[in-house]
Amino acid sequence: MLTDFNTAVSMLKNADKILILTHRNPDGDTLGSGFALLRALRKMGKRAKLLNADRISEKYIHLYEGLTEDNFSEEFIVSVDVAERKLLGDTFMEKYADRVDLSFDHHGAGKPFAKMTYNEPDSASACEIIYSVIKALGVEIDKKIADCIYTGCSTDTGCFKYSNVTARTHRIAAELIEYGADCSRINEKMFDTKSMNSISLERMCYESLEVFGGGKVAVITVTKEMLVKSGTDKSHLDAIKPITRQIEGVEIGLTVKEEDGGAAGVSIRTSENYDASLICSHFGGGGHIRAGGCEIKDTTENAKAKVVDYILNNIL
Repeated sequence: MLTDFNTAVSMLKNADKILILTHRNPDGDTLGSGFALLRALRKMGKRAKLLNADRISEKYIHLYEGLTEDNFSEEFIVSVDVAERKLLGDTFMEKYADRVDLSFDHHGAGKPFAKMTYNEPDSASACEIIYSVIKALGVEIDKKIADCIYTGCSTDTGCFKYSNVTARTHRIAAELIEYGADCSRINEKMFDTKSMNSISLERMCYESLEVFGGGKVAVITVTKEMLVKSGTDKSHLDAIKPITRQIEGVEIGLTVKEEDGGAAGVSIRTSENYDASLICSHFGGGGHIRAGGCEIKDTTENAKAKVVDYILNNIL
């Protein structure tokens, strides 16, 4: 059930022993939202902890630095930036999906699963929402919280260059800097620093590049073998997904990744002329207008062929 902002804030005010869930393959927005909210709730004297189904990349260490673990039986569950239940990850989906009390999301094409969902599709990131939530809770934003929220705002907007950026996004970013957010260090870490292993994976991805539709569609394929050979894991894929749309003339970029259990994960990035969420929804996924994703129970080659065929025959 959808709820309004004030009700969502009231639910948090009245809750304690709070578990925060973030989405699988965690990015800067879900983690920034989660850890910012965790820090704020603890400043209120509440007990709070955060869980994610996958390993959190070391580049996000600044988000949880200094936090201690707190083991308790949760009485209230919140999810942040989780558009649908399966994005919790298989294990967490089975354990928690039907128990989530409140969800904060910004995916217009999401599939609400929590008892109550507050959704702001016009927000460029979930962190924009959490910023407003923390302010409404009356918590003073310190440097650590500001760093968390700034990380999500920056990463979900491609360092403030995507079309989802609004004047509000820039105003929030400016306020976060005033609160002490280290924007230069965060942006350098998120966008300009790569390990040698990441470079190795990127090289293999370029070698897998295929172009269709007269140069309007570009596809990169990532296999498990590529991750093993490069010494990387799926936490390194955030830097790979934008590559296809950086090619001149490409309107729709796909990254197709081999998943466990005979499935392929498809990430889609589009120009302003096409809707990524519309394409992904055809295959049971969703997302935003310019960025979306879906999972197809098939091999990477077959999944790639299905999506490309759909785009060529129904979208272009």
